Amino acid sequence: MTKRVMVVDDSMIMRTLLKDIVSADTDLNIVGDASDGEMALKKVKELKPDLILLDIEMPKMNGVECLKRLKLMSPAKVIIISSVAQAGSKMASDVRSLGAADVIPKPSGATSLDIKAKKGHEITKTVRKVLGLAS
Repeated sequence: MTKRVMVVDDSMIMRTLLKDIVSADTDLNIVGDASDGEMALKKVKELKPDLILLDIEMPKMNGVECLKRLKLMSPAKVIIISSVAQAGSKMASDVRSLGAADVIPKPSGATSLDIKAKKGHEITKTVRKVLGLAS
């Protein structure tokens, strides 16, 4: 059964790159995206994703606040993909304690044009692991 994935990032470029990475896996289906946490919460109700790739730094509602609210309204698993949640950082620890299934740091800042080359395999592998799909 195909798993439903939603991408939330304020950068249209990052949303496109992340959707390209995820949609290359035939077990995963992109059901939608959002440019901020507020829009994400509205769309989650109708799209019912199994997993959300969520940025932290966004206008209107950041990813941390969105993550807190998502826990109350959706069983979707969340993977944080952000330039501010580097491995071992307080932010990475904080979002894990709020329920993020995993944290993947963006390799080159907020708009990481090299994310597919540097993190594409890791993103696909992590999404599959979090959703309980065979590797």
